[in-house]
Amino acid sequence: MDNIYLPSMAKICRIDEETPDTKTFALELNGFTSRPGQFVEASVFGVGEAPFGVSTVPTTKGSFEITVRAVGSVTNALHQLRVGDNIGIKGPLGNSFLDKIDPRGQDILFIGGGIGLPPLRSLIHYVFTHRQEYKRVIILYGARTPQDRVYKKELAQWAKKEEIEFLETVDVGDETWQGNVGVVTTLFSKIKVDPKKTIAYTCGPPIMIKFVILDLLKMGFAEERIVSTLERYMKCGVGKCGHCCIGHKYVCTDGPVFDYKEIKGLPEKAI
Repeated sequence: MDNIYLPSMAKICRIDEETPDTKTFALELNGFTSRPGQFVEASVFGVGEAPFGVSTVPTTKGSFEITVRAVGSVTNALHQLRVGDNIGIKGPLGNSFLDKIDPRGQDILFIGGGIGLPPLRSLIHYVFTHRQEYKRVIILYGARTPQDRVYKKELAQWAKKEEIEFLETVDVGDETWQGNVGVVTTLFSKIKVDPKKTIAYTCGPPIMIKFVILDLLKMGFAEERIVSTLERYMKCGVGKCGHCCIGHKYVCTDGPVFDYKEIKGLPEKAI
């Protein structure tokens, strides 16, 4: 890709229905590559553009995925598109989870909530691809209901992987749900981790992130070993609109990935 700040045409090659209001779009864009945690600006021509985290590690052919919840004009327009349609893609933009503390040789703890799992999924896929470089891998995932869980088939595959530990929960169960019921922090009592050897990555609704971080600090995690994203603040993606400005930081260009030591130092409440 010659200029990440100009839109390139990406073809929709697959659409997965995740929940009643959330879809995953598999895209093909020759030459596209990104690092875990980065995002793109996706545009529906005639409607507008919006930022979305890349939810997979791009293949050598430039294939990658974004997961989109229909909540506004751009996202609703995206949901009307079909396989074979084209959208504009600018990026990759922002920093990466890998730009923070080096996770190699460490235990890894992922804590995702609802639609916050897609950004973490890019790093999860990266860790799976380079599994020999990491020690223990734990994934905790929470959603509001069983139906609100994204990547349901993939979650079932994770549950069968012997080389990782995977636990999930829902806030409200139904007659089909046989797993844990409660917020994602209720899963902490079911695992034992060494905070000095573990890096925690979390993403989800702000209220979830707040209580996850509080519990991680109580468990003894150092602030720089707690890493999250602040994607919800972004709009233009290139530091021009000022929408994501928090003090002297622009989430789209200085982030979207921050460790808690950085988040705590922001002049206004970020989580």
